[in-house]
Amino acid sequence: MQLSTVFRLKIFSDVHEAPEKRSSAAVEGFNGLIQPCGYLLRMSARALSRHVAALRLYAHSPSRGVYKAQHLCSRLENGEQEKEEETDTVQQPRKAAASRRYTLAYNPSAYYQKGVQHSTNLGGSEMEEEASQPVLNAAFRQQSNPYTVSSSRHLSSAKNALLSLAFSRERASKVGKSAHPKGTQADVKGDPRAFHRCRPEYLSMAHDISQRPPAIHFKEASLLLHKVTLMKGNMEPSDIAHFLCELGHLAPEQARVVRGDTRFYMLLRYSVESLQNFTTQQLLEVLRAFVRLGLSHSHSILGLYETEFGRRASKMDLYQLLLVADLWRCLGRSVPHYLERLCDSISQIFSQLGPPELVQFLYILGEGRRCPAHLVQPLEGMLMRHLDKLKAEELGTVCLGLFKSQISLSEEATRRVVDRACSLLEQMSDFGMVNVLKLMRFSHLDHLPWLEALGVEVPRRAPQMGVQGLMHVALACSALHYHDDRILLAVAEHLPSVASHCRSKDAAKLLWAFGTLGIRPNQCPDLYPCLTEILREREAEFQRFPEHLLTALLGLAFAGQFPTDLLRVALSPEFVSGASRSQELELKKDLLTLDGTVGLELPSWSGPRLSLVVREEVTKQLWEFAQSDVCQKLEVLEAEAVLQELLGGHAFVRKRMILPHMRSIDLEVHLDPNEQPLPLTSEPGVYNRPAPDEESTPTGWERHTGVTLTDDLLAQLTSAKKIPPRPSPKPFQQPALRPVEPQAEREGILSVGVDLTDGLLHTLTKPGSRSPAPSLAASKPSVLRLAVQVTNRNHYCYRTQQLLGLHAMKRRQLALAGYRVVELPHWEWFPLLRRSRAQKLAYLHCKIFSS
Repeated sequence: MQLSTVFRLKIFSDVHEAPEKRSSAAVEGFNGLIQPCGYLLRMSARALSRHVAALRLYAHSPSRGVYKAQHLCSRLENGEQEKEEETDTVQQPRKAAASRRYTLAYNPSAYYQKGVQHSTNLGGSEMEEEASQPVLNAAFRQQSNPYTVSSSRHLSSAKNALLSLAFSRERASKVGKSAHPKGTQADVKGDPRAFHRCRPEYLSMAHDISQRPPAIHFKEASLLLHKVTLMKGNMEPSDIAHFLCELGHLAPEQARVVRGDTRFYMLLRYSVESLQNFTTQQLLEVLRAFVRLGLSHSHSILGLYETEFGRRASKMDLYQLLLVADLWRCLGRSVPHYLERLCDSISQIFSQLGPPELVQFLYILGEGRRCPAHLVQPLEGMLMRHLDKLKAEELGTVCLGLFKSQISLSEEATRRVVDRACSLLEQMSDFGMVNVLKLMRFSHLDHLPWLEALGVEVPRRAPQMGVQGLMHVALACSALHYHDDRILLAVAEHLPSVASHCRSKDAAKLLWAFGTLGIRPNQCPDLYPCLTEILREREAEFQRFPEHLLTALLGLAFAGQFPTDLLRVALSPEFVSGASRSQELELKKDLLTLDGTVGLELPSWSGPRLSLVVREEVTKQLWEFAQSDVCQKLEVLEAEAVLQELLGGHAFVRKRMILPHMRSIDLEVHLDPNEQPLPLTSEPGVYNRPAPDEESTPTGWERHTGVTLTDDLLAQLTSAKKIPPRPSPKPFQQPALRPVEPQAEREGILSVGVDLTDGLLHTLTKPGSRSPAPSLAASKPSVLRLAVQVTNRNHYCYRTQQLLGLHAMKRRQLALAGYRVVELPHWEWFPLLRRSRAQKLAYLHCKIFSS
């Protein structure tokens, strides 16, 4: 009797697990009660198994789909599905046994590796697909879903998505409110794969995403998936490849529906089980089918396919290697392991690369953002070999690949590439032209013919260019320090019409470029207000990309623009804390520059400022770097030494960062109202003036005997043979620098000189004559503070004497801080480094004591 009761309970539980089997289960249960012997029990169990198998076969028929969909919905409403998912990984023995009777014994978690990163990405991508896909018809519904990754992740992802939407609704509405207003010009984006249309050879090594095979009907896809459920594990690798390729013929909107079907997951599972049994051609076609089906780049099975392709790389030919890499690119998946094997394989067959193969390989390297060091020299040689055979779009792709993969060609090779681009500029698309500029920006190459040609091409092309193309043109000019009003004003004129398509990144780089090159607000009245408004609209993006806000505000500061609302955001404690956590970018330096600028240029500022701790920390870092770099440069050391000799010793010259937030050093000198040097170690109010008869006092130029000014020395200084005697001294005149014709070939670099007039000689030998009139002395401040700057060509726009934005702003702020800037420009000071000490003393004397 006890055995009968146990069997009755078992039948009762089975009946509840399968409602459609209740009648047959009840009959079997009754037989079990009236015949409790062991033999009849075994017979009943066999009969029950056969009946269940028949019911399962019936359940797979399409006519049962509607009932199963309704049953699944009722279970979800009652919460049963959620309970099953929560206990999916830990099953009770009784339940596991029942599952083996009714479903295929398969553990999805053993196949879909539940790594944190993969699970998160996969769940997120599938949620996006499921949210937008149409409702499946009855034939595509399944009662259970044992072939997908744990469904509880989808539920939790949905809950998290709702929470995220609720949390960021205000921020998203702020961003989306001004996304693309009506009436604005549509943005234009370049096609990075346009070069594939240059030659038919690319069809064998690249996937043409613009061409799709003839689409199949949705019913055909349904029948294919139904065959998968019937054939199950009896499918051959050729069958699996055929099914996937046929499904790849679906239209994109129908492929999205198939991707959510459980039978498609079954097919993927069988493809992995047969992975090593595929031929290489079948494997290629399967990967191509994944591209056409729009499989998510984060799908976990793709990692297994990458491993398999990497294992076979050494056995594939050149075209197969490049095609596989291109298919991975179409999927949008990063495959560093395969690219490593690709480079190893191609290095062994490098001589087989023709122009199209070389272009495609450089394209793949660029998209992969890497290039092994041992391939740089062979690539440069092969590129020089095929350079003249490349067409305009191919050359643009080559430049982009070199830029993205950070391949540093020699200067000669880079110049040859730009020479070729210059000859093809009229045939080149806007996208290709921008790619050449990217390579020049990366290589810091000054190619005047190309830059001059841009002065004609950019104004012609600007009205049809997109916002990112315009941004890269301006950014390249900024990186090259190349100021050409034809280019910059053409970009600025057409930016407002496409400004609504600007990302925060684009607006920041544009502001930096225009501010660096000194484009004034009155030159382009709409430019700075338009881009500043874009920053306000994209304010939500700065929490994720704080560097964009800082870059933009610094560019505005170069131009003398200070939007107080954005400055409050950038200097707020919350923003500073978030920006300081950045590991890759040193944003504290930008924060210090912005904070110091606000302190000097906005004296009435009442908003937040950087803390003293942060300012001292960053200043210390900047000074340590300056001591090891700028302070050790020859031109700075020589200027410091000559100034010390000129003024009376170390105490009269201080090498320091007068404005630490400007990240550069100056040589500070103090003069009294009589233009006598003052030691910087004392306070300004306690300086003692030397008596007229105290000629031995070490406080000035007169302490040093200096150099005897003989006729030979005067002839050397003035590049003349003799100094003719002058009848009478003339009043003192300000000495002026003038060009000097070199007397010898080795003196060709010496292009400046100074006329040693009687007034200058009298000044050099009689320093007391420098004393100004009493009326002038009374009007001067008690201490004249000088900031001596040794500049170089990187402080100016290319081949001009116009300071770049940062250095012009420093001059402006030094004046606000009460300093007079004494500049030693590189075109004057650098040639003097090879001249005599007396010439350097004479030059600096004129610079320091000229008023």
